[in-house]
Amino acid sequence: MSTPDLSTQAEISAEIADLSAGADPSAIRPCLDYSPYRSSLLRHPTKDLHQVDPEGVELWSPCFSHRDVDPLEADLTIQRSGEPIGERITISGRVVDGDGRPVAGQLIEIWQANAGGRYIHQRDQHPAPLDPNFTGAGRCLTDENGGYSFQTIKPGPYPWRNHRNAWRPAHVHFSLFGTEFTQRIVTQMYFPGDPLLALDPIYQSITDQGSRDRLVARYGHDLTRPEWSTGYRWDIVLTGAHRTWTENKEDHS
Repeated sequence: MSTPDLSTQAEISAEIADLSAGADPSAIRPCLDYSPYRSSLLRHPTKDLHQVDPEGVELWSPCFSHRDVDPLEADLTIQRSGEPIGERITISGRVVDGDGRPVAGQLIEIWQANAGGRYIHQRDQHPAPLDPNFTGAGRCLTDENGGYSFQTIKPGPYPWRNHRNAWRPAHVHFSLFGTEFTQRIVTQMYFPGDPLLALDPIYQSITDQGSRDRLVARYGHDLTRPEWSTGYRWDIVLTGAHRTWTENKEDHS
């Protein structure tokens, strides 16, 4: 097995140290132009934003209600005719505002790689097996207490060619919608104790340790089902000083 790219690790550590040394409050936000994360050099905006009509966007967007989202869609282990391969897990938590008040009726979508670290996507062609019984996508609505729960398979890490021997930590993507489809946030949930977190430029581009820690789920023994699945608890805070990091443009300023 080849060794990690030490020059890239040193570059990441140096940039984190430089940014953390200052008192700039923007340091808690991920760096928009972050050289260890090579795609950021190509993806961040270089021109002024264009004004769009949000009502026009909504005319082309779907709308969901409680009648449209079936509770079974939150169980990613029963979507096909057979059982998916991998460690069964439960992910549960609450969606709250900055004052801890529950956000009910929130549409949550998740997507993830399978246990082998592969997505069902034509651009994902790395040599890991596809699972015919796992789609990697699910959704649900939060209840009156802001609660949500997904039954799924723990995703595997995967290579992503950002640098030599680059691997993404296991993670689950979360998307949350507000009262309109123009109100959307996207974020990622990671798993505790993952050694790849320290080497991941996407995770490390958030220079504040507290903000990074809030992206890592906690093991929940109360969510663990005997002889069936392990449980993880992860809350999402939408506003305030302790809000959950998101991939939206306003958080990348």
